[in-house]
Amino acid sequence: MTTHTDAPAAQDAAEGVPDTGPVPRRALTLAAVLLAVFVVPTSISGTAVALPDIGSDTHAGLVPLQWVVNAFNVAFACLTLVWGSVADIIGRLRAFALGAAVYTVASLASALAGNVVLLDVARALAGAGGAAIFACGSAILATVFAGPERTRAFALFGTVAGVGVAVGPSLSGLFVENLGWRWVFGLHALALGLVLAALPAVAKGFPRVRREGARLDVPGSAVFVVAMMLLTTAIVQGSQWGWASPGVLGLFAGSAAALAVFVLVEKRTEYPLLDLGVLGDRRFLALCMVPVAASFGFVTMLTYLPSYLTAVAGFGSSAAGATMVLLTLPVLVCPMLAAKLVGRGVAPLTLIRVSLVCLVAGDVGLTLFGPDPVVAVVALPMLVTGAGMGLSAGLVDGQALELVDDARAGMAAGFLNTLRLGSEAVAVAVYGALLATAVTGRVRDGIGDFAGADRAPAVAGDLAAGDLSGAVEAAGAADRAGLTEFLVTAYDGAFHTVLWTLAGVCLLLGLLVVALLRGRPARRPSA
Repeated sequence: MTTHTDAPAAQDAAEGVPDTGPVPRRALTLAAVLLAVFVVPTSISGTAVALPDIGSDTHAGLVPLQWVVNAFNVAFACLTLVWGSVADIIGRLRAFALGAAVYTVASLASALAGNVVLLDVARALAGAGGAAIFACGSAILATVFAGPERTRAFALFGTVAGVGVAVGPSLSGLFVENLGWRWVFGLHALALGLVLAALPAVAKGFPRVRREGARLDVPGSAVFVVAMMLLTTAIVQGSQWGWASPGVLGLFAGSAAALAVFVLVEKRTEYPLLDLGVLGDRRFLALCMVPVAASFGFVTMLTYLPSYLTAVAGFGSSAAGATMVLLTLPVLVCPMLAAKLVGRGVAPLTLIRVSLVCLVAGDVGLTLFGPDPVVAVVALPMLVTGAGMGLSAGLVDGQALELVDDARAGMAAGFLNTLRLGSEAVAVAVYGALLATAVTGRVRDGIGDFAGADRAPAVAGDLAAGDLSGAVEAAGAADRAGLTEFLVTAYDGAFHTVLWTLAGVCLLLGLLVVALLRGRPARRPSA
């Protein structure tokens, strides 16, 4: 397998030393990648805020309305690895530009959609473009920057992605309230339009590192997309159909079978979608597991802690949002802090290990939450949990791509981001399932003191969703005050049970990462 570069100045990139180029061009490249990267997580976390207005405007039912969010996530998870391989074949910048163009067109289509079906299709198309932006964006940074500059670039990558996730709901809420839900997608198109306008200047002298003679692995891509589609659909539908339902179990079984076929196909393909030899480097595999730990330790809290604050702690929406800043602030600060520490001689792997410790310690510390929490007491574990995410964000991407030759950087970035988003979907689904199970058990055991046992499923369902008032109404009990106190206690106990489970998962993943990282550093192979 050989590497071809279309610019003489890029020869160093093929030797493992990125072509840094003029400073203004590097700055423009970084700005373009970061703006595109900002849009994608903003869309992931913020679109849900617009769903009530979308439903009202399009008269959509619950299921097609939910797929406004789910279609994006499923397409993103299915195609990230494929885009990484495409980037290695046609060039990272070209693939990035194609993905940005797809995202722009899809966002315009979303803004103009006349019904929810068209909107769902447009959102799936946007997810396909977003997969290219993430898979190719990190590979571009690995191509353009070297040494301390690469560390800072990936720190900014992690910071911007974290900012996008954190501010997505607030920005979308602002747009919906003042401009209407269509502008949530319209402004995404405008932002990506700026990125596309900057790319011709970025392309001048940009090294097009690619695998000479390589072809897209169409059979492997098709099987992998089918496997990921079955898996993500099972996760999305699990809470609706029931995790033990034949439909969900069949989807999981089909996904496992498709992944097994994928491995067999890749072993027999000259230019595989995923070179299984990359996974033979245990240090690369270890670094890819770090975002998985962050998904269980941090992303679950980012998703579900607001419901706890409103249902159990009695916080209003504004107070809950303000409290969540304690969780998200380290994600905005720690990536650049990590870059500075690396610049001063701290080993990157040391910071990654510290981030794993923070995830475990933070989740354990969050058990201090109760029905009447003192913010000063829970502030520290929230900050520590956020630091567990922030210290590794971006840093782990740069370290993982250092272990892969330039010709396969796109593939490696695609695999890393597939694990990242896929594990987020799995972690959030697992949290929801565990919480629902724990809440249901507690409600079933105690609901008889307030209402009939036949009310337990409806009460538990509303409570697990964080709707305390809905759970009280579903019970129809005369002693509303006593029932409310019981339900708060039940939710609080279930929340703590899940927290200990998440801390245990993070601990096991952390030990696995540490074990895989032991030994001498692997030498980065030349292309």
